[in-house]
Amino acid sequence: MKIGIAGTGAVGGYFGGLLKDSGKEVVFYARGDNHKVLQKKGLRIESESGTITVDGIFSESYQSFSDVDLLLFCVKSTATTEVATNILPYLKKECLILTLQNGVDNEGLLADIFGVHRVLSAATYIQAIVKEPGVVKQIGVPPRLVLGSLDESLVEKVTYVSALFNNANIETFPTSNILLVKWKKLLWNVTFNPLTALIESSTGTILDDIGLKATAIRICKEAISVARKLGFEIEESYHETIIKQGQLARNHQTSMLQDKLNGKAMELESICGYIVNAGKLVNVDTPSLETIYRLLSYQEKKRDRGV
Repeated sequence: MKIGIAGTGAVGGYFGGLLKDSGKEVVFYARGDNHKVLQKKGLRIESESGTITVDGIFSESYQSFSDVDLLLFCVKSTATTEVATNILPYLKKECLILTLQNGVDNEGLLADIFGVHRVLSAATYIQAIVKEPGVVKQIGVPPRLVLGSLDESLVEKVTYVSALFNNANIETFPTSNILLVKWKKLLWNVTFNPLTALIESSTGTILDDIGLKATAIRICKEAISVARKLGFEIEESYHETIIKQGQLARNHQTSMLQDKLNGKAMELESICGYIVNAGKLVNVDTPSLETIYRLLSYQEKKRDRGV
């Protein structure tokens, strides 16, 4: 199976790199300085278990995906529609698309573009950053994936792709309810991503401050209420689990914080806006989350204006 990586950042670089290291043929899409370094030196992955360097095809052209069987879709949620639309003409009809993105809205967008019968989805549990162009650094517990699909006809494909990742020493579990799993991951993201981006500090700062921790818990409870109203079976007390999980990532810079510090667009809509808007549709108020969302949106607008 030939694999394409759409977005060789922290997530795409790590998982694509391990797949290549396991002997799979992998094509990496990258741009700018990252692409130049990758072509010259290969992709280096620094992790708790050691450092590896992998080669492969590093391309700036979507046409390089023309013969891939599985495409790992790892771009930021802000670019989902644009990138998917641009890639579509180059993919063969049998190619599967596996989204490893944040949020719970990308699956629908990708299904509209590629067809639901081609889209797989994974909840990714990883703490990683692009240390410098061509270098991905992973910290904390070993990364793992939970993998599923929206279309029941893809059960065998889910099993096959899960085995593919496990053979590459990436712990992967198949699930029959991927959206529930991703909602639970979204609860973690919405609890810590917006606040860490706003205060520009790590998860541990929130946990160690009484006021910030209380705000994080309120945000989590609001999001849980939205999820439950939408029909997802999540315990009202699930915020306790989220806070415990946060303790395992005390020194972690969340993806939104990394984007803000690097002057990039944050995934505000997939992580925050989606829940705020869904809450309005099902008559669930999200005042704490909406306040943080509006503050970050204002900061984004200032960044875009160069102020």
